[in-house]
Amino acid sequence: MPMIDVYSAPGTFADPHALAQTLAATLMEIEQVPDIPMFRSNTAGFVHELPGGAISNVDGAGNYVRVQVLTNAGALDRDKQLAVVERFTAIVAAAAGDASLADRTWVLLTEAVPGGWGLHGHANTNEELVAAARAEIASLRG
Repeated sequence: MPMIDVYSAPGTFADPHALAQTLAATLMEIEQVPDIPMFRSNTAGFVHELPGGAISNVDGAGNYVRVQVLTNAGALDRDKQLAVVERFTAIVAAAAGDASLADRTWVLLTEAVPGGWGLHGHANTNEELVAAARAEIASLRG
């Protein structure tokens, strides 16, 4: 149940909501998690427009986008890491209508430590998340 944060300069994206939704759906696809309510309602994107002048590289350019993806530990093997970075970069550039933004998009992959993933008011371990998903799948079948 990853959280995706996108940070950009004002006006970078015409439709931030569509961008957040596309990134969330893409991450579920890459992770190959079951399409169940637990994952659908808890995989989300947040698009943050920072104030003008809040982003800068050493030379003063502020036309960058940073995407931070927080997952539970071990959710992304190496192939999935590569897929997330490649696909998210392309999605961000397309959403901005600026192919050159691919060269200025940073994608950071971060794993929450076991117990560092809060859901429904509880700090979950990976094992607890897996058990909750299995229980939901069983209840949907039965």
